[in-house]
Amino acid sequence: MDLKTFFDVVNHDRLMYQLSKQIGDKPLLRLIRKYLQSGIMIGGLVSQRTEGTPQGSPLSPLLSNIVLDEMDKELESRGHKFVRYADDCNIFVQSQVAGERVMQSISNFIEGKLKLIVNKDKSKVCLVNQTKYLGYTLQNTGSLSIAIKSLDKLKSKVCIITKRNRGVKFEQVIAELTASLRGWLNYFQYAKCKTLLNQLDCWIRRKLRCYRLKQCKGTFTVHKFLERMGVPKWQSWILALSGKGHWRKSGCPQAQQAMGNRWFDEMGLYNLTLNYERLTNLRKPPCARACTVV
Repeated sequence: MDLKTFFDVVNHDRLMYQLSKQIGDKPLLRLIRKYLQSGIMIGGLVSQRTEGTPQGSPLSPLLSNIVLDEMDKELESRGHKFVRYADDCNIFVQSQVAGERVMQSISNFIEGKLKLIVNKDKSKVCLVNQTKYLGYTLQNTGSLSIAIKSLDKLKSKVCIITKRNRGVKFEQVIAELTASLRGWLNYFQYAKCKTLLNQLDCWIRRKLRCYRLKQCKGTFTVHKFLERMGVPKWQSWILALSGKGHWRKSGCPQAQQAMGNRWFDEMGLYNLTLNYERLTNLRKPPCARACTVV
């Protein structure tokens, strides 16, 4: 379940009522009210804000949790299993019929009592493994996997960084990739995805081989680069004189021999598979880690 334009439609009176039940400091309440009613500039003109909270402010997520605390309590009182992050909520039930019933009743509660709007386009009743939540997909076995959309976003970013006509140094491309891959894996380290990460590593290395071959430009330059990287002279000439495109050349044995896994490690490329294993091992109890090392 997703709430439509949540931060834009929060009812000020209801929010202040919830705060007044917990906070007795009236000057603080007046300050929060002024914050909520701070003007918004539209087309160069400042207009009064009558609902919603300022987006981008560090206080808005906290206030959103206060607003939706009533929904949390309602779900708890009904005995539902659920998880919520800001305005995005997943409720777990045992059947499609139960899901339809809960969707209708909770939607009525949100729109009737909380005065918020349920996003019908993004909200649906489905099997748990047919949706994504915070970039993850929960499988029927209880394990986490990386959602397809999250994987597509990473691939799009890699394609932008390794675009062959960027004209930047190869070392800079490696550095940019490493920063992005490290942050991405730190977030998705809880997913069960070792095989997927191994495939990603292979694809990323091929993209980089393609980029490096494109940098060589001329036939003779490609030959000299491959020969310098340890490829026999006659084999380097075969690839250099080939009429294949750079992507097909990057998958040839000569390119893989010249730019192998060890070479990428020396260049500082972040290895998703090896770092995933390291992060997984760090989460194990000390005794389990010791057994793994042995």
